[in-house]
Amino acid sequence: MTILCVRFQLPPMYEAALPGLLGLLEEFTPVVEALPPDGALADLRGAERYFGRDAVELASVIRVRALAHHGIDCVIGAGPGPMLARIALRDARPGVTRAVPVDAVAEFLADKPVAVLPGVGAATARTLCEYGLDTLGRVAAAPLSTLQRLVGAKAGRDLHEKANGIDRGRVVPNAVSRSLATERPFDRDELDPERHRRALLSAAEEIGARLRAVEKVCRTLTLTVRYADLSHSRTGSSGGTPNATTRSRTLTEPTAHSAALAKTVYGMYDALGLQRARVRAIALRAEGLTPAEQASHQLSFDPVDERVRRIEEVADRARAKFGPRAVMPGRLAA
Repeated sequence: MTILCVRFQLPPMYEAALPGLLGLLEEFTPVVEALPPDGALADLRGAERYFGRDAVELASVIRVRALAHHGIDCVIGAGPGPMLARIALRDARPGVTRAVPVDAVAEFLADKPVAVLPGVGAATARTLCEYGLDTLGRVAAAPLSTLQRLVGAKAGRDLHEKANGIDRGRVVPNAVSRSLATERPFDRDELDPERHRRALLSAAEEIGARLRAVEKVCRTLTLTVRYADLSHSRTGSSGGTPNATTRSRTLTEPTAHSAALAKTVYGMYDALGLQRARVRAIALRAEGLTPAEQASHQLSFDPVDERVRRIEEVADRARAKFGPRAVMPGRLAA
């Protein structure tokens, strides 16, 4: 076991703490890949030799230091490769590292559902299950030619290798997150458009605050509206699921300004023309992230816009000092 997959138990909207936690991992190895908003992969092959401890022992040290220096607990999965470490993380819990020994990979994977494999989406999983290939053990035992007939030549070969525990992935240092996402589920199927709009505003403010916390701006917003039934299901430029509508829109200029994000999201929602839609949840994703310092900004002489931006700055300072709930999303005027 040489790869750790670590998920820090960060409060929502607290990606700003992630760089410091990544620095903790980099005290053990320079091969660290960030998995925003709250995780990372770490390749400990050199660290095991240098410190004379195995990955599980080093994971315990990392957990103790995260608690002592940052007050943040974490869950950790360990395995011979990144894919196996990620899957092991699903079974991990605070205080106990879930490790997959090299000689027990087949046994570990055998009873796992096929959907746990990276790259296996809902459609592929459904196809495999229709033919009785609902666990990785059954997929591993299936002939390669059968898998290739079901999902295609390249995908079938990749699936066969992964189900047999062949992990060709690697940890890529300094990988940059390209998106941030949040979701607003409703307690019950919601008909009220005003409640929909409040959820949209809350999501836009959260995304804006998170972008500013990590000093990023986004270029594209993707809105997904999930319904209680199929009555309003449609797909947009980004596709969709049978009971959801997805729309994407490129912003006129990259931004982390919550008011600008909210205005765009409102426009996307209004364009759907929903009539008494029973909405189950609303999700928002910011994509095409780039460093804020590299973004250009059109100067505005609108006093209202400037006032809102100053309010955002104050709210961000309050969050940084008192935590992410110091200013609840959806409470600022857009």
